[in-house]
Amino acid sequence: MIDEYLNLTPENIASEHLCCIIRNRKPYPGVEAKREWLKERIQEGHVFRKRNVKGCCFIEYAPLETAWVPVIGKQYIYIYCLWTNGDQRGKGYGKELMEYCIADAKAKGKSGICMLGALKQKNWLSSQAFAKKYGFKTADTTKDGYELLALSFDGTLPQFASSAKRQQISDRQLTIYYSMQCPFVLQKVAEIQKYCSEKNIPCALIHVNSLAMAKSLPCVFNNWGIFYRDKFETVNLLDTVSIDKLLNRAE
Repeated sequence: MIDEYLNLTPENIASEHLCCIIRNRKPYPGVEAKREWLKERIQEGHVFRKRNVKGCCFIEYAPLETAWVPVIGKQYIYIYCLWTNGDQRGKGYGKELMEYCIADAKAKGKSGICMLGALKQKNWLSSQAFAKKYGFKTADTTKDGYELLALSFDGTLPQFASSAKRQQISDRQLTIYYSMQCPFVLQKVAEIQKYCSEKNIPCALIHVNSLAMAKSLPCVFNNWGIFYRDKFETVNLLDTVSIDKLLNRAE
């Protein structure tokens, strides 16, 4: 069907659901935070394409130059997320979304496409095994096992910013960098803030609110990054149980 998929635009973003978060009719503050973030990004070439259903099936990508990640390169597309879930899985929709992105990048004369991966798949990252079926290869790495995967059309490759490969800060307290690119983030931040306050745990929650800040972060980043005792821990969005395990493990 010609209208099976649609892209979010300034005209429809207020009325379209963000399919990565829809579970029920209950209001979810993170959706509106994400929607506001997207309004600005769409004007910069950010693409959010989804199946025209109330289900989880979408791809989200942006020109690397305006992508809020500490990755540098010229004329690349950066994929933030490609996700199918529930009854949208196993039907070839992920393939169609990836092929749309590849065709879009080629039509725009881009040098290639890249995305964040890891030697061991992370829960909050798109499947690198799926990406590698399309020819994505490792373009850069960090010492703790994160990878920048790239599908190059012309032989050039992007790389992590030098700051991102540092994976270390001077502050030893629990420190979390986050942006509103993901609608789950707002709730996670509130949960962790409340937990740390109740437990008297020093915690710095740092809102990444500009492109310049995102490009110079001291860790790999998709929309979230956690440090503890000056060491980078993960890009996974952790709940309070996982935070407690992290703190206890480091004791």
